[in-house]
Amino acid sequence: MGLDPGLRRLALGTLLAAYPGPVPPDWAVDLLAEGLAGHTLFGTNIHDPAQVAASTAALRAGRPDVIVAIDEEGGDVTRLAHATGSPYPGNAALGAVDDPDLTRQVYAAIGAELAALGITVDLAPTVDVNTADENPVIGTRSFGADPRRVAVHSAAAVAGLQSTGVAACAKHFPGHGATVADSHHELPTVDVPPAVLRERDLPPFAAVVDAGVRAVMTAHIRVPALTGDGPATFSRAVLHDLLRVEYGFTGAIITDALEMKGAVLAAGGVGAGAVRALAAGADLLCIGARVDAELVESVAAEIVAAITDGRLARERVEEA
Repeated sequence: MGLDPGLRRLALGTLLAAYPGPVPPDWAVDLLAEGLAGHTLFGTNIHDPAQVAASTAALRAGRPDVIVAIDEEGGDVTRLAHATGSPYPGNAALGAVDDPDLTRQVYAAIGAELAALGITVDLAPTVDVNTADENPVIGTRSFGADPRRVAVHSAAAVAGLQSTGVAACAKHFPGHGATVADSHHELPTVDVPPAVLRERDLPPFAAVVDAGVRAVMTAHIRVPALTGDGPATFSRAVLHDLLRVEYGFTGAIITDALEMKGAVLAAGGVGAGAVRALAAGADLLCIGARVDAELVESVAAEIVAAITDGRLARERVEEA
């Protein structure tokens, strides 16, 4: 027996997929018409500006309000210029210069380029406070080690991006800057009390919420005092109580990629992780970079099953 069509469409509406190659395959466009929220573009999807614009137009033919996302941070993390290196300074350089207006201008330039290509969400800026020198995943992606400086530049970056009509997504909540492990490969632990997070890691998130950031990305990190044994991505205490209630965020909560080991090992699979993230309060689920129709359908089926058997409230998925 097939999935209930209404529940399948509801589940697909929480998923941010991806596809291989420079031309969107038929399944990637067809799923949009059937309710898929959108796709994230990676380096394999990028050849030249005309090709990218054609791809986003093809996606928009499947769903006019499709979410087209990309990781375009400037500096070390670029998709549009993956073959040559980003023409824009990264956050560490901008933080060192410490001119918030320059930061706003750089991010406005990035946003203008994305908008011209039909991209609607930039999975940036990274607003983590890089307090661990040996951090293997944040490093130069951060504006620095001073929470106040990072907060000012994070707000400026959001203002610049969103002035172009591209939604910003601040990451990685509640702060990936104190980790000495990479959540792509394992589940890092930040074993500090919530008071330390509020003083050290959370000021930039407060600043971007005040600046009207449209989205915040979760971190696959464990903060035992808040998340127990699992990552923040699966923690209602982090996503709802802290981000929604305490910090007053009303935009979209987007997960980091659920294929990452920091999430998939904790959940036992991408589908199971999707259910746990939704239950915790996430709205849009990045299911990874290596995606095909089978994976999308399996994750949607897991969400539908969870709604059907009561593990996941339908109202929570409708809210997402």
